[in-house]
Amino acid sequence: MIPKTILFSQKQEKLRVAAYCRVSTNHPEQFGSLETQKSYFETMIRENPNWQFVRIYSDVSSALKTKNRPGYRQMILDGKKGLFDFVLVKSLSRFGRDTVETLTQIRKWKQMNIGLYAEMEDIDTMKVNDSALSIFLAMAQEESCSKSENIKFGIRARMRSGKTILNHSQFLGYTKGPDGVLVIVPEEAEIVRKIFDLYLQGNGVRKIKRYLEEHGIKTATGKEVWSTSTIDRMLSNEKYIGQVLMQKTYTPNFLTGKQEKNDGALSMFLVENAHEAIIDKETFEKVQERKMSKQ
Repeated sequence: MIPKTILFSQKQEKLRVAAYCRVSTNHPEQFGSLETQKSYFETMIRENPNWQFVRIYSDVSSALKTKNRPGYRQMILDGKKGLFDFVLVKSLSRFGRDTVETLTQIRKWKQMNIGLYAEMEDIDTMKVNDSALSIFLAMAQEESCSKSENIKFGIRARMRSGKTILNHSQFLGYTKGPDGVLVIVPEEAEIVRKIFDLYLQGNGVRKIKRYLEEHGIKTATGKEVWSTSTIDRMLSNEKYIGQVLMQKTYTPNFLTGKQEKNDGALSMFLVENAHEAIIDKETFEKVQERKMSKQ
């Protein structure tokens, strides 16, 4: 492929060009997409005789919060240092999802004579005014919102069909099997049973925390210090009786990405016999009754 010629600037010297690439998750398919983006832009820059390759900035993160995008933050810092003249990006939505925040950053760069080129929209920020750019960014934000809603629709359709959706990466007592179904980890399951037994013996979460730490029992992530809130959540987690309750939380605003407890705003879906239980239902119900009496 011979990339089209893009005349970013009338400078005579070579343009110092970088690129920014981002995917939302580290799933194998998306990670492959990230590597493809990085290779594509590096090749494009290096093969252009009028450009000087600077570096590829990248992130595996949502575009919602810049604090979760170290590659993005480094790019902004390097821009302030004047280390590049132009940045290539696949699309405006890859650069940022919030219209106001993205426009503010682009304006700062323009004042420093740094441009951004979004390939999918075919936009060179040095050649469009703020009004036109605002329209393009609003369109990109709306497209991101639409994609977000489509993803949510697909997830809820899976929930209605009874297909369990598990987002956890660390879950004491279980691991994910090849088919995504929870599989018991015997030594961890004993810890879970011990926590339930201790609670029914009259111990509160603080005493249980002390017991676990004094006996050198580690958390799911290998930590020696337990959180009382973690223990409390374990005692109410329906997955330990082989059930999965889906959509306990939801995200009202895709721009903030903040999850809220689902207190009836959306339907919840309970899948029974989703996997092998660690705790029997009678024990679980006794624990719930005791927790209710403590409130």
